[in-house]
Amino acid sequence: MAKHSGVGVTSLPDNRQKMAAKLDQALASFEKSLPLTERVYLFALVDESTEELAGICALESSIGHGDVWYNYHVGKSVHASREIGVHKITQTLYLSNDLTGCSEIATLFLMPNFRNNQNGHLLSRSRYLFLAEFPELFGDEIIAEMRGYSDEDGNSPFWESLGRHFFQMEFSDADYLTGLGNKVFIAELMPKFPIHVPMLTAEAQAVIGRVHPQTEPALAMLKSEGFEFNHYIDIFDGGPSVGTKIKNIRAVRESKTYQVGISDQTPAPDFGVKHGLLMVSNRQLGEYRVLLVDQGAAGDDTLWLKPAQAKILHVRAGDTVRAVSLRPKEL
Repeated sequence: MAKHSGVGVTSLPDNRQKMAAKLDQALASFEKSLPLTERVYLFALVDESTEELAGICALESSIGHGDVWYNYHVGKSVHASREIGVHKITQTLYLSNDLTGCSEIATLFLMPNFRNNQNGHLLSRSRYLFLAEFPELFGDEIIAEMRGYSDEDGNSPFWESLGRHFFQMEFSDADYLTGLGNKVFIAELMPKFPIHVPMLTAEAQAVIGRVHPQTEPALAMLKSEGFEFNHYIDIFDGGPSVGTKIKNIRAVRESKTYQVGISDQTPAPDFGVKHGLLMVSNRQLGEYRVLLVDQGAAGDDTLWLKPAQAKILHVRAGDTVRAVSLRPKEL
């Protein structure tokens, strides 16, 4: 997956040692053997019929503690003179650590051959049921850093106009070092004074806060759940950061618990339709599972599962599950 993810997905560096350490960190997080500030919850989407790994995503409890968290804050600078009749508002970029301590939606990647049948929506949104079930593991605010724009050859206009002047390396190299956690060079080399956006090239200005084409669906999903641009961008590719309060996420607010019933007559889900599907989680921290069921499986207090569905979720009749519609009603 790291090999397939390409330049710009810093949370999936193509480095076996780094990824092994991330897996170990995730296991320790689910076992509660790490401090909250160091926990990363990693989730995998698996094809049950073949046991093939289809996708991966993550939640970070609190960012910026082990590795310093850098962003540019997009602000304004006003230049005015009454004598000559000038009043100019200029967009500025300030190097910032303001998002330190936020929780983060991270590491979303779905293999190309699985980008169908609602898999992307299930993979991305399944984390919200985890947030709803275990709010004590996270902060009040949550953010997601989106992959910024780069062309088909992996070139970033924002990097070429700004970062290259200070780092004297290729965008892909800086991106890779960041993914490995080697961020000291950022503090050592990045200018501490504000960057005035009009001094950048027109191409760089045009991609500030713009996502990579492959990231547009992920951004649309986040916005539909209540995330908004929070005026912070990535220091390398200019990609936007979006955020919200966890309690305000649509799937967190609307999720509810049901008692499990098991029946062979439960309607089978139709993955080809946008609406009519529920995400169901088993509410278990150490054995967390989520799958999709037909919306008709939910009664007032009981959610009916087929025996195979109950087996995947590791639940029995009488247990409780948490469920919410896969998509917002209006989308």
